[in-house]
Amino acid sequence: MRRTFATLLAAAAAAILFGGLVYGVLVAAHVSEPGAVTVYGLTARRLWASIAALLGLLGVIVGGLALTRRAARLETAPDRLAIAVALVAGLIAIINGGLNVIVATGGPGTGNGVVGGAAALVLGLTALMLGGIGLARRRRTAMEQTT
Repeated sequence: MRRTFATLLAAAAAAILFGGLVYGVLVAAHVSEPGAVTVYGLTARRLWASIAALLGLLGVIVGGLALTRRAARLETAPDRLAIAVALVAGLIAIINGGLNVIVATGGPGTGNGVVGGAAALVLGLTALMLGGIGLARRRRTAMEQTT
Protein backbone atom coordinates (compact mmCIF):
# COMPACT_ATOMS: atom_id res chain seq x y z
CA MET A 1 0.00 0.00 0.00
CA ARG A 2 2.77 2.43 0.92
CA ARG A 3 4.73 1.61 -2.23
CA THR A 4 1.69 2.15 -4.45
CA PHE A 5 0.97 5.49 -2.82
CA ALA A 6 4.59 6.56 -3.16
CA THR A 7 4.60 5.56 -6.83
CA LEU A 8 1.39 7.50 -7.51
CA LEU A 9 2.73 10.52 -5.66
CA ALA A 10 6.00 10.39 -7.61
CA ALA A 11 4.09 10.09 -10.90
CA ALA A 12 1.92 13.09 -10.03
CA ALA A 13 4.98 15.14 -9.07
CA ALA A 14 6.71 14.17 -12.31
CA ALA A 15 3.65 15.16 -14.36
CA ILE A 16 3.44 18.54 -12.63
CA LEU A 17 7.17 19.12 -13.13
CA PHE A 18 6.88 18.15 -16.81
CA GLY A 19 3.98 20.55 -17.34
CA GLY A 20 5.84 23.34 -15.59
CA LEU A 21 8.96 22.78 -17.69
CA VAL A 22 6.95 22.76 -20.94
CA TYR A 23 5.25 26.01 -19.92
CA GLY A 24 8.65 27.46 -19.02
CA VAL A 25 9.96 26.65 -22.51
CA LEU A 26 6.89 28.30 -24.05
CA VAL A 27 7.36 31.43 -21.94
CA ALA A 28 11.07 31.58 -22.74
CA ALA A 29 10.29 31.36 -26.46
CA HIS A 30 7.62 34.08 -26.12
CA VAL A 31 4.88 31.82 -27.55
CA SER A 32 2.89 31.09 -24.40
CA GLU A 33 -0.16 33.17 -25.34
CA PRO A 34 -2.87 31.23 -27.20
CA GLY A 35 -3.70 32.31 -30.72
CA ALA A 36 -6.76 34.39 -31.60
CA VAL A 37 -7.88 31.77 -34.12
CA THR A 38 -7.77 28.12 -33.09
CA VAL A 39 -6.76 25.58 -35.73
CA TYR A 40 -8.24 22.12 -35.33
CA GLY A 41 -6.83 18.95 -36.78
CA LEU A 42 -3.40 17.74 -37.69
CA THR A 43 -1.06 20.17 -39.42
CA ALA A 44 2.42 19.48 -40.76
CA ARG A 45 4.07 21.29 -37.85
CA ARG A 46 1.92 19.48 -35.29
CA LEU A 47 2.90 16.17 -36.87
CA TRP A 48 6.57 17.20 -36.80
CA ALA A 49 6.32 18.18 -33.13
CA SER A 50 4.39 15.03 -32.21
CA ILE A 51 6.96 12.76 -33.85
CA ALA A 52 9.78 14.61 -32.10
CA ALA A 53 7.96 14.32 -28.74
CA LEU A 54 7.37 10.60 -29.26
CA LEU A 55 11.04 10.14 -30.11
CA GLY A 56 11.96 11.98 -26.91
CA LEU A 57 9.56 9.79 -24.95
CA LEU A 58 11.15 6.70 -26.49
CA GLY A 59 14.55 7.96 -25.38
CA VAL A 60 13.32 8.54 -21.83
CA ILE A 61 11.78 5.07 -21.62
CA VAL A 62 14.83 3.30 -23.05
CA GLY A 63 17.22 5.36 -20.91
CA GLY A 64 15.21 4.60 -17.78
CA LEU A 65 15.15 0.89 -18.59
CA ALA A 66 18.90 0.92 -19.20
CA LEU A 67 19.45 2.45 -15.77
CA THR A 68 17.21 -0.04 -13.98
CA ARG A 69 18.65 -3.04 -15.81
CA ARG A 70 22.13 -1.69 -15.16
CA ALA A 71 21.69 -2.29 -11.45
CA ALA A 72 20.71 -5.92 -12.03
CA ARG A 73 23.23 -7.03 -14.67
CA LEU A 74 26.76 -5.93 -15.44
CA GLU A 75 28.48 -5.60 -18.82
CA THR A 76 25.77 -6.60 -21.28
CA ALA A 77 25.49 -5.44 -24.89
CA PRO A 78 21.79 -4.48 -24.69
CA ASP A 79 22.65 -1.90 -22.02
CA ARG A 80 25.22 -0.35 -24.34
CA LEU A 81 22.67 -0.25 -27.15
CA ALA A 82 19.97 1.19 -24.87
CA ILE A 83 22.30 3.97 -23.71
CA ALA A 84 23.16 4.81 -27.31
CA VAL A 85 19.48 4.83 -28.31
CA ALA A 86 18.62 7.14 -25.40
CA LEU A 87 21.43 9.55 -26.31
CA VAL A 88 20.63 9.65 -30.04
CA ALA A 89 16.85 9.86 -29.58
CA GLY A 90 17.28 12.61 -26.99
CA LEU A 91 19.56 14.62 -29.26
CA ILE A 92 17.22 14.31 -32.23
CA ALA A 93 14.22 15.29 -30.08
CA ILE A 94 16.07 18.34 -28.70
CA ILE A 95 17.04 19.54 -32.16
CA ASN A 96 13.61 19.03 -33.72
CA GLY A 97 11.68 20.35 -30.73
CA GLY A 98 13.90 23.40 -30.50
CA LEU A 99 13.59 24.11 -34.21
CA ASN A 100 9.83 23.75 -34.02
CA VAL A 101 9.59 26.24 -31.16
CA ILE A 102 11.98 28.65 -32.89
CA VAL A 103 10.08 28.76 -36.20
CA ALA A 104 6.66 28.97 -34.55
CA THR A 105 4.80 32.19 -35.25
CA GLY A 106 2.01 31.77 -32.70
CA GLY A 107 1.15 30.15 -29.43
CA PRO A 108 -0.90 27.10 -28.51
CA GLY A 109 -3.87 26.48 -30.78
CA THR A 110 -2.40 28.11 -33.88
CA GLY A 111 -1.42 24.82 -35.54
CA ASN A 112 2.30 25.45 -35.21
CA GLY A 113 2.95 22.58 -32.81
CA VAL A 114 4.59 24.72 -30.16
CA VAL A 115 3.33 22.62 -27.25
CA GLY A 116 4.59 19.43 -28.89
CA GLY A 117 7.88 21.12 -29.70
CA ALA A 118 8.32 22.25 -26.11
CA ALA A 119 7.44 18.76 -24.89
CA ALA A 120 9.98 17.27 -27.32
CA LEU A 121 12.61 19.67 -26.00
CA VAL A 122 11.96 18.71 -22.36
CA LEU A 123 11.72 14.96 -23.10
CA GLY A 124 14.86 15.11 -25.25
CA LEU A 125 16.82 16.80 -22.47
CA THR A 126 15.58 14.16 -20.03
CA ALA A 127 16.56 11.32 -22.39
CA LEU A 128 19.99 12.87 -22.93
CA MET A 129 20.44 13.17 -19.17
CA LEU A 130 19.43 9.54 -18.55
CA GLY A 131 21.72 8.34 -21.33
CA GLY A 132 24.59 10.37 -19.89
CA ILE A 133 24.03 8.92 -16.43
CA GLY A 134 23.99 5.41 -17.93
CA LEU A 135 27.19 6.11 -19.85
CA ALA A 136 28.92 7.44 -16.72
CA ARG A 137 27.85 4.38 -14.72
CA ARG A 138 29.09 2.09 -17.45
CA ARG A 139 32.49 3.77 -17.54
CA ARG A 140 32.76 3.78 -13.76
CA THR A 141 31.94 0.06 -13.62
CA ALA A 142 34.54 -0.65 -16.32
CA MET A 143 37.15 1.34 -14.38
CA GLU A 144 36.33 -0.54 -11.15
CA GLN A 145 36.67 -3.90 -12.88
CA THR A 146 40.12 -3.10 -14.26
CA THR A 147 41.54 -2.09 -10.89
